[in-house]
Amino acid sequence: MGLSVFNPSHVFAALIFFAFPHTVGAAEFSEKFMLGTPYYFNDFDPVQQPWEPGQPLNFEEVFKNYQYYEIVFDQDGQGITVNRFLRGSKESSENYLMLPDKSLRKK
Repeated sequence: MGLSVFNPSHVFAALIFFAFPHTVGAAEFSEKFMLGTPYYFNDFDPVQQPWEPGQPLNFEEVFKNYQYYEIVFDQDGQGITVNRFLRGSKESSENYLMLPDKSLRKK
């Protein structure tokens, strides 16, 4: 009984294994948030693992804050744009890639 070097079912299983974690993170956030739509938060911690955006603020809460963050989930669900506002003025903008382990990496 010999061993086959190439087994199509193993190749397919490996592809699913490596592709699935990428789609899980994107699907999770696309179920909670509309992609391409800005959401506002009290804080933003890019080193939090796993990263979670937290509870979004409603429109009235945003403008009561001295500092707040606007997060926009990319249309492909794989990244985010984070804008920091101070007294209602945009102070900075950063882009992050969402990794399979739900951590963020600055683009």
